[in-house]
Amino acid sequence: QVQLVESGGGMVQPGGSLRLSCAASGFTFSSYVMSWVRQAPGKGPEWLSSINQGGGFTAYADSVKGRFTISRDDDKDALFLQITKLKPEDTAQYYCARGGRRNPPNYEYRGQGTHVTVSS
Repeated sequence: QVQLVESGGGMVQPGGSLRLSCAASGFTFSSYVMSWVRQAPGKGPEWLSSINQGGGFTAYADSVKGRFTISRDDDKDALFLQITKLKPEDTAQYYCARGGRRNPPNYEYRGQGTHVTVSS
């Protein structure tokens, strides 16, 4: 079955960086567009970024453009999100999802998430 397992979250100070990872299994990872989504406490899900098959095209939400970088390693069935210049408002549960940008960002397959807390 499709499994997506995120890791790499934690607590960081404002301005800090983290690299989130997502291990995929149960499907042909290289054949799918993949995305990152986050959900802050008390708010709805927010689409952050997508990457196409092969990684040649990426897209970002305005809220993270220039600070977050999505990438993938199809040999390892892995998706990544490098997050930099973190702000307190980036505090959220971060999920990887199978599929491209959606509005609303609801996905059939999404991991359990990894939590990021930005606080001094």
